[in-house]
Amino acid sequence: MSGRTCNRRFRLRKDSVPAARDHVRAILTLWLLGELADDAVSIVGELAANAVVHAKGIGEFFEVGLRRRDGVLIVEVSDSFQWRMPEKLDADPDAVGGRGLVIVEGLSDKWGVRPRDAGKTVWAHLAVGRTEVPC
Repeated sequence: MSGRTCNRRFRLRKDSVPAARDHVRAILTLWLLGELADDAVSIVGELAANAVVHAKGIGEFFEVGLRRRDGVLIVEVSDSFQWRMPEKLDADPDAVGGRGLVIVEGLSDKWGVRPRDAGKTVWAHLAVGRTEVPC
């Protein structure tokens, strides 16, 4: 089924990250897109964690959006932090963090960021029906 949309707001706090991941898994199961659930859950987890860390004190919420359009699942996380757009950086091998967007890039078919009136949206595309390549 194409043309489905689901948006949900979460409080901008650490315990919302697992709640956002659980929400994505539940929606994708309902939409019969379980084959995309692990990647989508990981992407939302990384982006939601970034929102909690970097947008803290800016707004009260972040929003998770899921849309299915023309054979693509679009996963979005939006927040109110607008002073700096996220960039994928080469992480220091000894650093604890800094790999979120590298993970998003590795799991998605494509990803990007777009500004909003108040903040930004980071999005990722996952092709519906894609198959894993065996090792």
